[in-house]
Formats: sequence, structure tokens, C-alpha cells
Amino acid sequence: MRPNKYLNHLTPAHMAKRKDLEGQEQQALFIWMHTRYRTLYDCAFHVPNGGHRHVAVAKKLKGEGVKAGVPDILILQPRGGYHGLAIEFKATPPKDAAVSSSQLEWINRLAENGYMAVVCKGFAAAKEAITQYANLPIDSH
Repeated sequence: MRPNKYLNHLTPAHMAKRKDLEGQEQQALFIWMHTRYRTLYDCAFHVPNGGHRHVAVAKKLKGEGVKAGVPDILILQPRGGYHGLAIEFKATPPKDAAVSSSQLEWINRLAENGYMAVVCKGFAAAKEAITQYANLPIDSH
């Protein structure tokens, strides 16, 4: 097998897997939510829309209903007149990524349909949003 001429300049440090800071912060958020707001945690989940996938897998998932821009975290417990809380989660600045147009469209669409929908940059911002939501009265069915 011939060596790849495009990779010759890369050292092992360059080739190391990039840290998923957003994922690490989001994981810490779910641990915090589990200990602090168990009833919200029990109704919360992560939507694994991001990441790199093989083209065939991406097509299959799209056919099954995966849509670009859906917020990362959904908490499906009605409170304070909202149907639930949707969070588009980004890493803490300056390590955060830009919010895409499809993500903004989803945030706006959910807000128009009765959800509290927010973009949170980092653990602290998401913790604050969840705390504010947790302090709203639970809606009776």
C-alpha cells in the first residue's frame, strides 16, 4: 500500500481525534439534571442529529424522519403554559459552533407552537435555562 502523500505532513498529534467539548458539556448537563431536577430529567432526551455518518446511513435516517436543525435536547414536560423545553446546545464560547439557519428555523417553529425554545452556549447557560423552566408551575393535564 502506498503512503498517502496528503497525510505525510501530519504528526500523531494532528491525527488525534478532536475532543467533543459540546458532547462532554452536554453529558455533564444531563448528570446535573439527574441529580437536581429528576422529574425533568425523566422527560428529557438528546436528539442525535449531528455527527458524521456514511452517506447510506444518512439517507436511511432521513427516510426515517431525521431532520436537520432539530434541537439537541428536548424536555417533554409541560410547565408554565409551555408544552416543553427545547435546547439547541452549543459548547461554551470560544469553542462553540455557529447556530445554523435550520437550527434557528426549528427554534422559531417550536416557539411558535407553544414550546420554550432556546439556544444555550455552554453548560452554565443550559443549566440556567433548565432552572428557569423548572421553576415554572407544572401544567395539569
